[in-house]
Amino acid sequence: MRTFTRVRTALTACVLGGVLALSGCSVLGDDSAGSGQTDRQGEAGAGDSSANPEADVPYDVVPLLKPDKKYFGAAVDGAPTSMKGVDAYTKMVGKQPNLLEYYAAWGDGFDATGVRNAWGEGAMTLMSWEPFDTPIADIAAGKSDAYIKKYATAVRKLNLPVVISFADEFNGHWEKWGTKDVTPADYVAAWRHIHETFIDAGASNVIWAWSPNIVNPVAEVKLKPYYPGDAYVDWVGLIGYWTIDEDNAFDSVFGPTRNQVRTFTKKPMILLETAAMAGERRRADIRNLFTGVTADDNMLGFVWFNHKKRADWRLEASPLALKEFKRLAADDGFGFDVRTP
Repeated sequence: MRTFTRVRTALTACVLGGVLALSGCSVLGDDSAGSGQTDRQGEAGAGDSSANPEADVPYDVVPLLKPDKKYFGAAVDGAPTSMKGVDAYTKMVGKQPNLLEYYAAWGDGFDATGVRNAWGEGAMTLMSWEPFDTPIADIAAGKSDAYIKKYATAVRKLNLPVVISFADEFNGHWEKWGTKDVTPADYVAAWRHIHETFIDAGASNVIWAWSPNIVNPVAEVKLKPYYPGDAYVDWVGLIGYWTIDEDNAFDSVFGPTRNQVRTFTKKPMILLETAAMAGERRRADIRNLFTGVTADDNMLGFVWFNHKKRADWRLEASPLALKEFKRLAADDGFGFDVRTP
């Protein structure tokens, strides 16, 4: 295994968990469910992208599924509960991120405050939902149903679009929900059960991102058995990093995974979590990132992991690479206000 493909460890507990706990983000106790449909493409007329968040009609996420421009995302300290890190990142790179990734442990409350904070600045949140202490098989068997229903109800009540990535990097052996402990059948069953519970609660304002690690370090693990099916997935979120010991062509990093995924689904892809290792090659890696995403019409954009975890992935760690990132980020094809896609 390439150890630095897993660049974070229990980030909710170590970094964001305390912030979330202090912010009083859980709004699970007093929310109520609405109604929704199971066929997302059939919901195009069900809501308005400028709808009142308190309206009875579920927010229509269809315009956000494959917008004309690319998502320009980031994961930064404290976001979205606090937007100070986002504001600093925006100043540093010259453009406001419109997709903000954060990490939440299974059992955490829904961060409605953070979602509102991001939305107020024209960004959508992307939550990586990590079941560190709950077996996937138990989730599939319904043992977390009370929690899931309350969470889904809170999401529906807020009625703003959110992206959820459940148990990402499932094809790696380094996660508690990875290949050492979870069968593909249990993973698929858990994913479908969560999705169905959200739909039953009327929470169709969720974009579901199925997110494998790139297959390069775990080529023996086939992805298709873990795929929940097109009815349960909106995006395929690839997780992978540029590292100094591998070829840095975009197709070398992401091509094998993309090609494998394309044998069983045509869902749009996004680089759900990526960055380049600091060093002399970082500028070239960043150019390959922007060029590769631009060249693929089915690649929705990327989220830059701007943290120091196992390696220093922060852009500010490499001034020359930061300058190159800022230059390329100025392209009008990257970034847009998600409130008016």
